[in-house]
Amino acid sequence: MSAFVFMCATAFAQQTDSLRRADSLQRIALNLQRTTDSLRRADSLRRDSIKIDTNLINRYRISPRRNAVPRQLRPIIVTPEYMPVSMMDYKISYWHKTAIIGINFNQSSFSNNWTGGGVNSFAINGNIDYKLEYNKQPFVFTTQLVLLYGRSKNKEQLPRKTNDRIFWDNKLATQLSKSWFFFGSLSFESQFDKGFRYDANKPPVLISQFMAPGYITESFGFEYKPNNWFDLRIGTGTARQTFVLNDGIEYSGNPPKAYNVQLGRSVYNELAFQAVALFDKEVMQNLRLTSRYQIFVPYGRGAQNIDHRLDLTIAAKVNRLVAVTVTGVAIYDRDAFVNRTDTQPGIQASENLALGIIYRFP
Repeated sequence: MSAFVFMCATAFAQQTDSLRRADSLQRIALNLQRTTDSLRRADSLRRDSIKIDTNLINRYRISPRRNAVPRQLRPIIVTPEYMPVSMMDYKISYWHKTAIIGINFNQSSFSNNWTGGGVNSFAINGNIDYKLEYNKQPFVFTTQLVLLYGRSKNKEQLPRKTNDRIFWDNKLATQLSKSWFFFGSLSFESQFDKGFRYDANKPPVLISQFMAPGYITESFGFEYKPNNWFDLRIGTGTARQTFVLNDGIEYSGNPPKAYNVQLGRSVYNELAFQAVALFDKEVMQNLRLTSRYQIFVPYGRGAQNIDHRLDLTIAAKVNRLVAVTVTGVAIYDRDAFVNRTDTQPGIQASENLALGIIYRFP
């Protein structure tokens, strides 16, 4: 009997434990289901847009009163406040200077048995172009000095000059408007060395040297300068003195004259109208064009006595120091041929092509 009761109690205990385990498993499954449902609802809320009732929000909006007193705004007033600043060590310079220095060489030599023909030669040319400007409105002062000299030596020949010029120009101007000035100028022109005329089977003849001829020109008038690379001077009142200070140069004609200066005299004066056009610009990269044209119209003389002079320079820069330079000069001056029987009046022209050293500063 006791054994039966023990078996029944054991069976009942095992059944109770089974029910407890089933109940706990059911509760765990229920919790997992609830968690899954909450995650699904949260995901749907994230995906769906939330709708807001704007009518409900408008109930809480505060509108201004209809008869509200307008509020006056004070104007903003800005007043400058001066702060003490220590003076810096700065100086204003009204001077501006530029300089161009160039030197060119040319040399050739041949052996004694050279069958192609040729002669040994050596040539050197140098130039200096210095310009100084003082610009403090309304006054402008400009001075420019141009020095040119060249010499060549061929075998079995005397040295001969290839280029020779001294030119010094000074100008003082006062501004009248944006592009117009009233100016006065003084210029000087001559040469360094003696010049000869070489004829076959004849000794050289001296035809020029320093101050034979020499020119001093005074001019005043109006100047048009619209930019920094073009300048036009119109000299309504111009006077020029031609000097011949050496009677040893060649005179010709009756009475004997040289550059329209009679033998026994040293100066010839004339009044004229003069115009000078200047152009100086870098037309292309590393290619600079400089030109100066001058016309001199003497008063009381015929049109054939009008003087023209054109100076043209083209400089192509190879690098900072080396450049190729082409220079040309064209002159028409009838007085240089007065009473000359060996040469007919016409345009004098010279040309020079050189590869050399050129330095420009700043």
